[in-house]
Amino acid sequence: MSEIKLAAQTRTEFGKGAARRIRRANQVPGVLYGHGSDPIHLTLPGHELLLALRTSNVLISLDIDGKTTELAIPKDVQRDPLKGFLEHVDLQLVQRGEQVTVEIPVVAEGELAAGGNLLEHVLNALPVEAEATHIPESLTVSVEGLEAGASVLAKDIPLPKGTTLAVEGDTVVLQVLAAQAEEPAAEGAGDEAAEA
Repeated sequence: MSEIKLAAQTRTEFGKGAARRIRRANQVPGVLYGHGSDPIHLTLPGHELLLALRTSNVLISLDIDGKTTELAIPKDVQRDPLKGFLEHVDLQLVQRGEQVTVEIPVVAEGELAAGGNLLEHVLNALPVEAEATHIPESLTVSVEGLEAGASVLAKDIPLPKGTTLAVEGDTVVLQVLAAQAEEPAAEGAGDEAAEA
């Protein structure tokens, strides 16, 4: 996983008015916290941050006021529900070599057994522990030939070296469901309407 470098400035203004002014300047208010240190309130470049957040669990190298450099991963991203622009971001401070718990998207590949079966994602992302600078972008699992009633458990998903499960191994991640046939309309219902 590559690092994305962003320039950030500390901020001293808080509240809705200050946040609106920051967003009008194409910036995003954020908070950096972790390792028992006091939270650092930041202003981040909006467009660059939006591009960085396209990759889940991206490792961000923050150049804070041109004085210090910190590594962080996104923990919570708030977006405008209608327009989708970033409103606020919480970043967790990390260090090289540190184990972090993150959720990795699960990608299914392959064709299910014939018969109109459906694949249900019980978990879209799998909680794992990984080294902060080696977080996998996604986890791929084969569903080739699985029949209705089959399940893929967390322990069945191959993990990269240095990555461990942060959930029970028996947790269902994917399951195959039989396609539901539509029930024919009740024949007696039409006859009763004709008699009335």
